[in-house]
Amino acid sequence: MRRHITPLRVVGLLVGVLVVTLGALYVAPSDDYILLPDRAHPVAPLVTVKGGKEPAGNGGIFFVDVFERRASELESLFPWLHDGSTLVPAKLLVPPGETDQTARQADLRAMQVSQQTAAAVALRQLGYDVVAKPSGVVVSAVETGSHAVGVLRPEDVIVAVDGVPTPTIPSLRKQLAGLKPGDTVTLQVKRGGGTQTVKIQTIADPLDKKRAIVGFSPDQAADIKLPINVSIDAGNVGGPSAGLAFALQVMRELGRNVTHGYRVAATGEIGLDGRVSAIGGVKQKTFGVRQAGADVFLVPVDGGNARTAKRYAGKLKIIPVTSLRQALRALAKLPPKG
Repeated sequence: MRRHITPLRVVGLLVGVLVVTLGALYVAPSDDYILLPDRAHPVAPLVTVKGGKEPAGNGGIFFVDVFERRASELESLFPWLHDGSTLVPAKLLVPPGETDQTARQADLRAMQVSQQTAAAVALRQLGYDVVAKPSGVVVSAVETGSHAVGVLRPEDVIVAVDGVPTPTIPSLRKQLAGLKPGDTVTLQVKRGGGTQTVKIQTIADPLDKKRAIVGFSPDQAADIKLPINVSIDAGNVGGPSAGLAFALQVMRELGRNVTHGYRVAATGEIGLDGRVSAIGGVKQKTFGVRQAGADVFLVPVDGGNARTAKRYAGKLKIIPVTSLRQALRALAKLPPKG
């Protein structure tokens, strides 16, 4: 007896093969990360200031994070499956020699530093006496293509160059100024509670071929003593990008009217001098702010962040910011909330 293969049976077989293939692609990890929007969150539940309180009434501060995880092969092939997503090569988020876990730990440490810095900047803005002693130069990111890849790690703190202490970014640059591209430099680095010495061959600055650089983005580390207790608990959220939002919330809880009745979302890494610098995932964060129904979104000018946010803002008002003071001025100039 012969069984005939009918068109319906062929279609069924093809559908079965397709389902199995898609299932395998969905499970298999790719070499990319996928960034996904997350709804903006109120900052108030995370911040406790001794002697302060969250004011009643309309308005509020929101921070934004991004869902970040390894993309499956299916998502890598079809990134449009998720609205507002972006694919990023893994090597840009997890430096060579690092693992997903160590990169995650670095993000959490960056969040802790961001919280302390935000509290210090906010209290200074309110006139409090804050002690902040420079303690080294933090490796914010390692530049792909430099000899620092695999040697330095994000959140390393460089405390000396060729045996000379470098507590500040200018002092580090001064020590590097006498070197030529290709020279080897010895760095004393604090990492994970210990100190170690590493040697790295310098490269030429892309903007000045005669200038030697190590190949990393610097941030200022400091020992900070606050005059009043400020506690910020962001849970498992990592990275430094909520610094501006935290600073605004600390001021708000101490009686400063920073929102003027508006629902204000904010992103940006904040430095000890109050300057607000660029962050990643702006596209996803703009989607997240829109989902939360915020009125305005404070976004760094630095790195073209604000320009990117405006591209995905829709009716959301984007306020480009350069510093905490400028952000406060911009919020104060908003029309009365109807």
